[in-house]
Amino acid sequence: MRIAIIGAGRVGLALARGWLRAGHEVVLGVRNPATKDVSVARVTTVPDATGSAEIVVLATPWEGAEAALRAAGSCDGKVVVDCTNPILPGMAGLAVGTTESAAERVARLVPGARVVKAFNTTGSGNMERPQYAEHRLTMLLCGDDAAAKGVVSGLAEDLGFAPVDAGSITAARYLEPLAMLWVHLAYRQGLGPDIAFQLLRR
Repeated sequence: MRIAIIGAGRVGLALARGWLRAGHEVVLGVRNPATKDVSVARVTTVPDATGSAEIVVLATPWEGAEAALRAAGSCDGKVVVDCTNPILPGMAGLAVGTTESAAERVARLVPGARVVKAFNTTGSGNMERPQYAEHRLTMLLCGDDAAAKGVVSGLAEDLGFAPVDAGSITAARYLEPLAMLWVHLAYRQGLGPDIAFQLLRR
């Protein structure tokens, strides 16, 4: 698939490496390509990256998400994967939550797109190596378009995750606090980034 990743931070690069290994075509879209010396994938402007993409992955800090999507131009008909978490500076909590989510705001910014929340509940290291011994890590995702969720589930499997459909886009109200819990455990409680969540079934 043709995947445009908006953002070339740790999450964007981890996803790019994994999907390139799986045989997908990946390009990174950033605000100023001249400042990014990245050998992982081709780096270009945001509109150039997203123009011919089938999948647009939003992997920017939350505060840059709206500007990034506006730069992307029309995403009508495309699957837009929201990886953002609305974390306050200093990991002080979430800027959005309880009655709304970052994903719902993203969906309003790209009303013609099929938005799926995914790849936000764990760290970039786990996105590169989502296996712990014999266990595959769970990747929770949600959205209102069943076909789009199927596409994103496949992309999660390509990385080595076990995808789980958490329901409609409003379920992002739960996934984003779960991401905050992961951050809290990893960095505030000192467990480190080599931790992950797994959904078990009997």
